[in-house]
Amino acid sequence: MEGDNVLSTPGHLVSLAARGFARLSEARLKPLRFGVGHLPVLVALRDGKASTQRDLARFARIEQPPMAQMLGRMERDGLIRRTPDPNDGRSQRVMLTDAALARLPEAVAVLFRGNRDALNGFTQGEAEQFVALLTRLLANLDRLTDDRSASA
Repeated sequence: MEGDNVLSTPGHLVSLAARGFARLSEARLKPLRFGVGHLPVLVALRDGKASTQRDLARFARIEQPPMAQMLGRMERDGLIRRTPDPNDGRSQRVMLTDAALARLPEAVAVLFRGNRDALNGFTQGEAEQFVALLTRLLANLDRLTDDRSASA
């Protein structure tokens, strides 16, 4: 795998694939008035995995300032509402609006359909192996970045 062609490295190819998935997802989610970045937040809120900006940022693996901006846009667009946290006066609880809840199942279906379309020609076993390999790759990357943070 080592060689002169940096454009054939896993990092570059995964980056190209991620951008391709993002373009496909954005185009297909636009009619539903969702962005691809909204989906981790919407799903986390729906599933009760997070309810504060800090928890959402951690869940979506982004920093707090971009999460604050995204939540501001989502509130403006009527996807979420914020209320004071009764247990912490400095914090707010984030909740989905009824409008977001109503459109979310279709958005999730659109994303699954996009993934199936992108894996056209893959056998079921190949698709499962691909997901397993990507999951291992992400775990390695998390470990490497966590190690680097700890040693800095």
